[in-house]
Amino acid sequence: MASPHHLTPWQRVWRPFWALPLAIALAAIAAGVVLPLLDRGLSEHVPYLFQGGSDSARSLLSTIATAMISVTGLVFSITMVVLQLASSQFTPRILGDFLAQRTTQVTLGVFIASFVFALTVLRSVRGGNDIDAFVPQLSVTTAFLLVISSMGCFIAFIHHITVSIQVSSVISGIGDRAVALADDLYPEGAPAPTATWSPEVGMPRAAVTSGDRHGVVTEIDVERLTEVARDLDLVATVEVGVGDFLAEHMPLVTVWGRPDLDDARAERLRDCVLLETERTMRQDLGFGIRQLVDIAERALSPGVNDPTTAVQALDELHRILRLLVTRRTGSRYAADAEGAVRVVLRPQEVGDLVDLATEEIIHYGRDSVQVPRRLSAVLDDLLSVSLPDHRPALTRVKDSLAHA
Repeated sequence: MASPHHLTPWQRVWRPFWALPLAIALAAIAAGVVLPLLDRGLSEHVPYLFQGGSDSARSLLSTIATAMISVTGLVFSITMVVLQLASSQFTPRILGDFLAQRTTQVTLGVFIASFVFALTVLRSVRGGNDIDAFVPQLSVTTAFLLVISSMGCFIAFIHHITVSIQVSSVISGIGDRAVALADDLYPEGAPAPTATWSPEVGMPRAAVTSGDRHGVVTEIDVERLTEVARDLDLVATVEVGVGDFLAEHMPLVTVWGRPDLDDARAERLRDCVLLETERTMRQDLGFGIRQLVDIAERALSPGVNDPTTAVQALDELHRILRLLVTRRTGSRYAADAEGAVRVVLRPQEVGDLVDLATEEIIHYGRDSVQVPRRLSAVLDDLLSVSLPDHRPALTRVKDSLAHA
């Protein structure tokens, strides 16, 4: 099985919502210290730069700092309102997608940068009774340009928010990411799995638990796990799949070929499986399907009663499933460079994903006029393009729809 993409340590640094705004703010502080030093090397009158005196510079920088911190609070408030609206209208499981959007992070970062840059440069302005009068012309001009950039970011932010909160944009965005991930996890033209492995009779084994950690499995580093298993000369059977929840001390990996493992070696195996507090769509295609199903269910609830939105979610599920039923489920076995099987995995089966995408919608949408009709058309289309391996699952779902 091809190893799915996983985050590098550098990518993990930039994952938190605050990472990019903090980096921009720190860069602004550094610029606020360095630019006044460069100002001393400039001639007294440079075209197009700030030409006012020290009092004008202080007034402008103070105004910029006051305005920027006020608008930063406005941007933060708008973001919180949008998150609350998305959570209540769609599903709480899409909040991570909104927080990961770079437009919001850059806008917040530029506003904070304008504020801290103006305050930092304000320290360098000297005049009036000061013996060594100094007005950092380049720095004050840069502060003014940052304000203009902030206004551009604010307009882009408002446009981005108004578009991204639309139900069609939310559903389409989830569908696009899910289709891209499905194409990565289930590559076109992949040959039928040939590798296999089963433990010999009496083969020694040892269990590696999750230890003191708990959470959802969001990532399995197959390549690293294969290398560790080869170094330790064993076969590792992963007892969980991506998207599964683990409590403390639950079985994580079973190693074959060793009767026991010391703590250091067990920790090397644990480090290959990432547990987090919430699911992500890095390797978990089921999470993308789960988001769309949740949106459809909420739209079909009596309090909302919006079957059109449910059909929109069903259309995106159709896109994902149409790709999946034409691809083979990846091999459960990962081999090292010598061809020896070292890891046994639990990939998400296409049939299970079909059930996830349809079962609950059939249950909650059976009284709707639009949903059963659209779902029946989807299943007919999937059956017409599906590989023979996946047709039993589709037929079972179609029978379930008919009985519902």
